[in-house]
Amino acid sequence: MSEFRDAAMNSKAWPFEEARRLLKRHEAGKSQKDHILFETGYGPSGLPHIGTFGEVARTTMIRRAFEAISDVPTRLICFSDDMDGMRKVPDNVPNPEMLREHLQKPLTSVPDPFGTHESFGHHNNAMLRRFLDTFGFEYEFYSATEYYKSGAFDEVLLRACERYDDIMAVMLKSLREERQQTYSIFLPLHPETGRVLYVPIKHVDAAKGEITFDDEDGREWTLPVTGGQVKLQWKPDFGARWAALGVDFEMYGKDHSTNTPIYDRICEILGGAKPEHFTYELFLDANGEKISKSKGNGLSIDEWLTYASTESLAYYMFQKPKTAKRLSWDVIPKAVDEYHQQLRAYPGQSPEQQAANPVWHIHGGAVPASTMVVPFAMLLNLVSVSGAESKETLWGFIRRYAPEASPEGNPDLDQAAGFAIRYYEDFVKPGKTYRAPDETEAAAMRDLAERLRAHEGPRDDETLQSLVFAVGKEHGFEPLRNWFKALYEVLMGASQGPRFGGFIALYGVEESVALIEKGLAGELG
Repeated sequence: MSEFRDAAMNSKAWPFEEARRLLKRHEAGKSQKDHILFETGYGPSGLPHIGTFGEVARTTMIRRAFEAISDVPTRLICFSDDMDGMRKVPDNVPNPEMLREHLQKPLTSVPDPFGTHESFGHHNNAMLRRFLDTFGFEYEFYSATEYYKSGAFDEVLLRACERYDDIMAVMLKSLREERQQTYSIFLPLHPETGRVLYVPIKHVDAAKGEITFDDEDGREWTLPVTGGQVKLQWKPDFGARWAALGVDFEMYGKDHSTNTPIYDRICEILGGAKPEHFTYELFLDANGEKISKSKGNGLSIDEWLTYASTESLAYYMFQKPKTAKRLSWDVIPKAVDEYHQQLRAYPGQSPEQQAANPVWHIHGGAVPASTMVVPFAMLLNLVSVSGAESKETLWGFIRRYAPEASPEGNPDLDQAAGFAIRYYEDFVKPGKTYRAPDETEAAAMRDLAERLRAHEGPRDDETLQSLVFAVGKEHGFEPLRNWFKALYEVLMGASQGPRFGGFIALYGVEESVALIEKGLAGELG
């Protein structure tokens, strides 16, 4: 074993902990294949959101961790439940009225309200795949519609007929008495309307592989369960898919956790070996509510990428997956800066530290160097006080601060400069509130301006931070953070900001003096 593999085998990073469980599964012969199969599921009832991406990102982190400790091949399947009936019209799509007449039809039979694909399901599948491809995930895309209609699911559906009573016994235990009277694991597609029917099943013929039922108008029909004419209810479908594909690992949100024993037992009844699971906490929007594809609350995939890199999003996904986290615009700057802090730390770390570093898991071990010589939070403040509306303007300040930097040599920074301008305009500027300093604060700021004007020493971050620090101490600010808070509120219209000495070094000493004088004169805001 390599030194890193030794470290990974003992790492407490959650992807390595899950990888070791999978290795034990394979060594015990439970995987039943010559490879480990990872699966992630997608319900394309609405536009993809970051929670959906998070499943694929986190599953990939575990996959890469497994590959670091084992030579057993791996595959990742992204399975779309696009044969589900459309239960309601999503809130966040154009032309919602055109969808109402197609309620209960499979999503791949519903017209695309965006007018770009052959169906609503195909459109949402394409959105998911576009992002996964952009991020560089390695995966195989499976469509439930194609899987059912092609006959690939026929064997497990026929087995479900044969073991119908056993599966129903598992399901009925989990249902209220009223629901038990009408429940069936099979959902037929109406031969005339194409709608997914939630109707009682009158008879299951295991020998013929057929079901008999009455539709909503009381007409009796008999259909084969094969060939895409019948689908499984979602809970049995989970377990049946695991059995049909031989899935070794799937993660899902906390809202599924109570159903895990049901999924597992159905998988076993249908001849499969239950996979390993990982349950993560749900993402919340700014109001603390669960984010939803149909509501469109919380950040979308495209929104995050408007203001930050995909790597920063992956960093956010890595952090504490079993803790509920807000997923709103204000988490972005911190994620960007912490990601780059970890990149900078990585080369000097021991194998044990590298195995625990989020960037190893984000990049699957091929960790790039950071070229971000100015933090994202600092760029936001620079945009604020300079009024910059283009990357070129920001680069004028950056080059003075870091003469060796350039858009070509620092692509991370160049990209972040553009992100910072958009982020500031959309989120920071509308909430800025400047205030006038009180007497103590004004006296300290006048002193700071004088010292900066007279300063002839080095103009690096640390020297200037020490100067600002000394002014606050001498003017009696206790705790000292109140001094920096006053600087931010008076000069930047915010209650917090970057290290102020670093900001002066970036913005310029003379420019910072002019900014202080404007703040003292009430000319900001």
